[in-house]
Amino acid sequence: MSRRPATTVAALYVFPDGPYSSLRGVEPWDEKRDARRYRGPHPVVAHPPCVRWSVLAYSVQARYPHCKIGDDGGCFEAALRDVRRWGGVLEHPSRSLAFGKKHGFDLGRPRRGSWQETGDGGWITEVSQAAYGHQAEKLTWLLYYGIKPPPKLDWSKPQGTHQISYGKKADGKYWLPPLTKKEGKKTPPRFRELLLKLARGCGGTSWTGKSSGRKLDLDGLLREARASLGL
Repeated sequence: MSRRPATTVAALYVFPDGPYSSLRGVEPWDEKRDARRYRGPHPVVAHPPCVRWSVLAYSVQARYPHCKIGDDGGCFEAALRDVRRWGGVLEHPSRSLAFGKKHGFDLGRPRRGSWQETGDGGWITEVSQAAYGHQAEKLTWLLYYGIKPPPKLDWSKPQGTHQISYGKKADGKYWLPPLTKKEGKKTPPRFRELLLKLARGCGGTSWTGKSSGRKLDLDGLLREARASLGL
């Protein structure tokens, strides 16, 4: 009996030499290929850039006014579009402003321990990448769309041996040995396999066609208004 080939997955916003490169059944989209141009038809694992959405984005914008919160060139919005349209999973750091209502897409605030429904056919949750082999705790938010409900995950929160940030205690010492930026960004093999499993098992998209977010496309609204007035 021949083994059924695994569903091809598109890995979006990944490094060309990262953990998704050269994997059978994975179509990697790095910066050069520009994942914003992805048009299907495979389910996705999306890793959109997070630097403009982190909790540090407030202080960065205050110090460098040109570095606006959420100004990622439309990467997160495109990733959200793709995971909704084709099914799969999107991951972002815990406390990502992209999930919020004020600056982002009003996706909800994920919690560890279970999947929570978004109201538009999706599910959100929080996991610790340390449970999947990362050296740091690295709390991560997941957004999943699939005809098949998402499976139970390892929602434990192991103590990391290292820290990603360069924050220090009052005595000037690090809480834990800091990782380099490159090491901190790495996706552990076990976590990569989890994300691929979610995408391959989604069975298509569960998005209802209604957006759970309230971020307005002002340019689009302006175009519609001008068209209605014949301008």
